[in-house]
Amino acid sequence: MQIMIELPDEIANQLQLQPANISRRILELIAADNYRQGRIGAAQVRRMLNFSSRWETYEFLKREKAYLPYTEDDLEQDAQAIRNVLAKE
Repeated sequence: MQIMIELPDEIANQLQLQPANISRRILELIAADNYRQGRIGAAQVRRMLNFSSRWETYEFLKREKAYLPYTEDDLEQDAQAIRNVLAKE
């Protein structure tokens, strides 16, 4: 899919956007935002951005501060699951 975005030249110049990098940066922002919202996983981010490894993907997500939401309830559920496993041993 191709998407065109119009941006006034004076704003692009002010933002110091280089035409060769704009498409890539927009794609990165879309990937990071959708990952944050839980719409796509790390594997889809990797494919979208053509990273060579999952580690490269994780580094990108870290740089973008794109973390999946992890609540206190999630932590409690995980802790309970661990307690259940340990109790069975």
